[in-house]
Amino acid sequence: MLQSLPNKPICTTTERMLKNNMNPRCAAAITIALTILAPKITATTAKADDWPQWRGPDRDGVWSETGIVDKFDSPHLKPIWRAEIAGGYSGPTIAEGRVFLTDRITKPVQMERVHCFDAATGRKIWTHAYKCSYRNVSYDTGPRASVLIENKRAFSLGAMGNLFCFNATSGTVLWSHDLNRKYKIRMPIWGIAAAPIIEDNLIITHIGGENNACLVAFDKITGKEAWHALSDKPSYSAPIVIDQAGLRVLVCWTGENVVGLNPATGKVYWSHPYKQRRMVIGIATPVVQDNHLLVSGFFDGSLLLRLHYDKPDVSKVWLVQGEDEMNTRGLHSIISTPIIKNGHIYGCCAYGELRCLDLKTGDRIWESLEAVPRARWATMHFIEHDEETWIFNERGDLIISRLSPDGYHEISRTHIFDPTTGQLNRRGGVCWTHPAFAGRKMYVRNDKELLCVDLAK
Repeated sequence: MLQSLPNKPICTTTERMLKNNMNPRCAAAITIALTILAPKITATTAKADDWPQWRGPDRDGVWSETGIVDKFDSPHLKPIWRAEIAGGYSGPTIAEGRVFLTDRITKPVQMERVHCFDAATGRKIWTHAYKCSYRNVSYDTGPRASVLIENKRAFSLGAMGNLFCFNATSGTVLWSHDLNRKYKIRMPIWGIAAAPIIEDNLIITHIGGENNACLVAFDKITGKEAWHALSDKPSYSAPIVIDQAGLRVLVCWTGENVVGLNPATGKVYWSHPYKQRRMVIGIATPVVQDNHLLVSGFFDGSLLLRLHYDKPDVSKVWLVQGEDEMNTRGLHSIISTPIIKNGHIYGCCAYGELRCLDLKTGDRIWESLEAVPRARWATMHFIEHDEETWIFNERGDLIISRLSPDGYHEISRTHIFDPTTGQLNRRGGVCWTHPAFAGRKMYVRNDKELLCVDLAK
């Protein structure tokens, strides 16, 4: 069974020491040390073979299973099963032997759907469909946000702001909200895309409602609103929760700022301006390693912030912006979330350039065009597994690579399936959805099918 992480800030240890008359300076030093060592991004915990939310168990793109292949034995992996679906941008999620996914159909009426499949066979277990007309939403193929599963509940958020809580076993609706109607969402041009996050007893959404409702939190059991916060316009970037200065801090990159809040109350701890120059296009999830916080956007380059250890606050380390998205010095991510490894940043720039930056300065160290063909908005998703970085690119290729300051080293590559034109009707289509990894298998979708491939050694 999936469990919520206990809401215990790391300062509990220090408080206990202070009560026992430990020297406050020593206690504070231990607090800082624990902050450094503590896992930075945490939202739910799961069995090792689950992928229950956006970017995996800890929402950080890390896949920890063992017994995985070192290289592929075929240039085309044969799926274990395929399941017919409709269009959408949302990646699958997996919990307790079930796969969850959303899609959209337009005939006979416009409807979004939430599906649950058997992870071993692809057999459909349940589907919930609801009428949903897309209004003023470009790229209307389907929903964007991955289903989140926790404690036998499944939470889905559609492109127009329909939020559902299901019994994950039966598909029964436990509660729901039409967030667009309730909060008068200032709908971004590509609809609601940020995957919700669970922290303790709350599910937190990034929707951009009026009257200080950019972020809205609900009781995950009852659906009752707990708080709303921020007058910012929304972006498409999914929030994360980190440990900072002995506190839990909700980090969200909105359409105007990078913000840290108390996830229990919505109180703002800190805010750093990062307005997007041409349009709101922030999609990549914020990345945290130790005391570094990175965000990267298509037109606006990359911003690195330093997380303070002694208080919930940030300061700018560097901002590296090119002249525009075609003339870039550092990293201008679009859909792909970068990674930080051993003092370096690796990411996919505006035209598919795989780049390595120096974490301290933001200076580019190298660039490679091997991982995905060059094209505007070219995309690849990074999944860290042991010392290797697995890459799923928009052409439907799965790559095992090793990234280092010395360059891009491709170990093995296989083709999973062909892209489809629903997500982008250019260059023969794309596959922009993030895959899921569970039970030594990969689950991935395009606009026609969800499939499962075996990756066991």
